[in-house]
Amino acid sequence: MSRQPVIVIGAGLAGLACAVRLRRSGVPVTVLEASDGVGGRMRTDVVDGFRLDRGFQVLNTGYPEVPRLLDVEALRLRAFNSGMLVFRTDGGKERVMLPWKHPRHALSGLTAHLGTPVDKAVLAAMTARDLAFPAGMLRAGAERTVLDELRHWGMSPVMVERLIRPFLAGVLLERELETSSRVFHLIWRSFARGTIGVPALGMGEVPAQLASRLPPEAVRLRRRVREAAGTGVVLDDGAELPAAAVVVAADPSAAAALLPDLRAPAMRAVTTFYHAAPRSPLGEATQVIDGDGVIADTLVMTDAAPEYSATDEALISTSVLGAAGDDDEPGVRDRLEEIYGPEVRKWRHLATYPIAEALPSMPPPMPLRRRVRLGEGLYVCGDHRDTGSIQGALVSGRRAADAVMKDLC
Repeated sequence: MSRQPVIVIGAGLAGLACAVRLRRSGVPVTVLEASDGVGGRMRTDVVDGFRLDRGFQVLNTGYPEVPRLLDVEALRLRAFNSGMLVFRTDGGKERVMLPWKHPRHALSGLTAHLGTPVDKAVLAAMTARDLAFPAGMLRAGAERTVLDELRHWGMSPVMVERLIRPFLAGVLLERELETSSRVFHLIWRSFARGTIGVPALGMGEVPAQLASRLPPEAVRLRRRVREAAGTGVVLDDGAELPAAAVVVAADPSAAAALLPDLRAPAMRAVTTFYHAAPRSPLGEATQVIDGDGVIADTLVMTDAAPEYSATDEALISTSVLGAAGDDDEPGVRDRLEEIYGPEVRKWRHLATYPIAEALPSMPPPMPLRRRVRLGEGLYVCGDHRDTGSIQGALVSGRRAADAVMKDLC
């Protein structure tokens, strides 16, 4: 095996997962990151004593790769309730909780005015099937859009519009329900099986934990790569670094710029607004879904993770689909006032995070495994090579590392 290092371009989840697996197998590795920190899209800023994730993100322990690669206990996961409050068009809220996780609300789904009894039976049957079937069977199932899949199961338009569409808007970052049904069932299964939450000190702790398993000198920040080939890279400053192999783990647009033959997928955008309030407007760690679709979702982060605030103030995260800015905050605040009440007028706007490339589009036909080996000595990884999720990013990193080791050994 060559003693030149494998160079990984990008210190997001996929790149770090790849580097950690290579390092554990005794392969020397160097990670080059263009920004000033690890994490890629998954970073946490501290603003006025609040921990602000760069866009609303959660860690799902139902993703199989999460317990395999991460020490979840060390992250001190702060769990959200397994369910949601759906804000109706008439101003009311409907509660839908997973009964096996919240026995006190076991009948919430049955009593919610979100569909017919047949709809609820269909949803229960679909959930039971996804829980019981191995993931491989779900991946091999018939593929259609999510909307067509729900129709195939016999779900009524009422249930789709009042519950499924607004819920999936915040998960898939699209309202048309045009995502692949295979992806939908895998995600639905993970939500039903796992615990959803955030590390006590922010989502940035996830990549930080992975980076801590590498030697400090292995991760080089503020190193932007201009050219990449299987034998090495050229940095923006003209420096040439030889390599035994090169793995491009940058975001899709940056990866496509380095790899002209790589076809970058269409990306979906989301914007998260953070507000500080004197007290929690909700009093529980439950996600609120907007049935009208003005916003995607809103959550009182400190009801789950009090560590997100250095004071007694509450931190509220609210996301809307697409790229927005500070000028859009008053409209978002208007909707939040309808959801939470007049106290919203007293909230402080802390920050706005538009994430232009938050999630790859995943319409059918959707290959759940795209190739990671591009040519001699050249590889690629990222959630755009698997499914658009933390699971997809981690798995793609592992697949790229395995391909490198197979070729080098």
